[in-house]
Amino acid sequence: MSKYRIACQALPLFLPDQSDPQAGLYGFAYTVTITNTGEVPAQLIARHWIICDAQGLREEVKGLGVVGQQPLLRPGESFQYTSGCRLRTGSGTMHGRYFFVAEDTTQFEAEIPLFVLEAGPATGPRVVH
Repeated sequence: MSKYRIACQALPLFLPDQSDPQAGLYGFAYTVTITNTGEVPAQLIARHWIICDAQGLREEVKGLGVVGQQPLLRPGESFQYTSGCRLRTGSGTMHGRYFFVAEDTTQFEAEIPLFVLEAGPATGPRVVH
């Protein structure tokens, strides 16, 4: 086991009530679970998301914490939050990184694996490996 390791899992959801396909607006929510699978406590400091729609439009979102919080995760602890985004197409992808500082002051990053945002009937999440 690595001393500094974080696991991230995202579950996307299309929001038809927050979408207007005629106007080219598609709303999505995503719930992210962040788990400290390492050996030392670590605090999430910042995020960096890369959001792409089906036409190749790429948006980068950077900021401190997530949903206004910078959780401290002890080994084995998880933090879950829900946020959202809008696309101009009915499908796209998201991925990124979280930036952490461990209790021993070591800085490290945790990858947020690519996941698919897709409008339409709920068929379950698609994750691209």
